[in-house]
This record gives sequence, structure tokens and C-alpha cells, in this order.
Amino acid sequence: MQQQIIKRSNASIQSGVAKADGMLSITDKQLTFEPFNKQIGMGPYAIDRAKIAKVEKCQGVGAGILPITDSAIRVILDDKHTYEFILAEPEQWLTMLSS
Repeated sequence: MQQQIIKRSNASIQSGVAKADGMLSITDKQLTFEPFNKQIGMGPYAIDRAKIAKVEKCQGVGAGILPITDSAIRVILDDKHTYEFILAEPEQWLTMLSS
């Protein structure tokens, strides 16, 4: 059974200097990222919301070091693995993922 999507938005995932554009979605049970280009190896990701330990605002960076935007969030899992997403309305995503 497919879950109802609560919120969906274009987003970029970033890991160091690597970035991939795609679609970020949230349901009651999962946060998913589906990259537009699946050949670059940055997704798709399906993150169980129960495994999210913390969500915080962060900066989107260019070349892995230069701050380019404040519209980004960092999702930290209970195993300390992190995912960073550049997206619109980061405060709304923080609120939704923190509840």
C-alpha cells in the first residue's frame, strides 16, 4: 500500500562537492529523495522517519566549502549518518520532520 504524500518539493541533495537535483517527499513513515538523474549515484533514498534523530537548518555550499544559501536542512539519523538537502521553505520541512 502506497502512503499518502504530506509534502513534496524540488530539492538538491549535497554531499561534499557532489550535488544532485530531484524530488523530496514526506509521508507519515518516510522521507524519500528521488534524483532526476539516477546514473550519478546519489539516490534514490528512503529514510524511515523513526530513524531520524535530529533535523537542523544548515547552509547549502558550492564547491564543498563556499556558502551559497541558507535554505538547507541536515537530517541526522540515529546511526549518525547525515543527509543535506537544499530546498525552498526549510522551516516548514524542519517543523514537519521534527514532529
